[in-house]
Amino acid sequence: MNDLKIYRWSGICALTAIGMFFIEFPFYFVRAVRFTSMAESSKFPDYAFRNGTNIMTCVLLDLFILSFFMIFSSGLRHLIRQADPRLEWLGTLFFGVGVVYVTLTLVADSLQGSQVVDALTVPGDPTVIRTLMESLFLMYGSVALFLMALFMGVASFATTARNALPKWSGWMGYGCALACLVFVPSMYVRHIDLQGFYNPAGLGPEAFASGFPLAVWMITVGILMIRKGKATPKSTSTPA
Repeated sequence: MNDLKIYRWSGICALTAIGMFFIEFPFYFVRAVRFTSMAESSKFPDYAFRNGTNIMTCVLLDLFILSFFMIFSSGLRHLIRQADPRLEWLGTLFFGVGVVYVTLTLVADSLQGSQVVDALTVPGDPTVIRTLMESLFLMYGSVALFLMALFMGVASFATTARNALPKWSGWMGYGCALACLVFVPSMYVRHIDLQGFYNPAGLGPEAFASGFPLAVWMITVGILMIRKGKATPKSTSTPA
């Protein structure tokens, strides 16, 4: 497979991953609306039981989303290396952060699915389900947001250092990274409220920041990579 095809397929995978994310997002919203309160632990087994199909569907969608995400990440790493072999260490750092993010998300998804497994194993244990649920807050929130910010920041610097992608895409990437970093300190807020905005489990870090800044950046970079993949071989040659 030549460079142009790598760029083109990487861009397509980026757009496909985000398209599937927009299909998945309403499932989380419906589930959050139905949630009662962290103080009512006795209702957690019933909540996990009623939303079992919802949760497992999100886990399944994540398997595909993260697979496309990895293809996109490997393609962008290749673009960075081809732009300047001296930047390969940045490309490796970028890809490494992506692998850690994917691993973290898969672990969180597995714990999320375990809530359903426990609820379906009658009688469900409220303590177990609450423990599993609370273990997800930082995984999907502050920790994931820090990794996203690092992922986009490194990629933006590396792809614009040798004009592999337009400079404006780098500044947009920095802005999206900053939008994620703003919500990282939410882990210090001592009030857990799934319907609130700025707290470890709030809508800010768990819904807005954990999805949309990365989505905006991936859509932009994905389109640019598709366009780069349609360029003539001469235009993609490595500068001396």
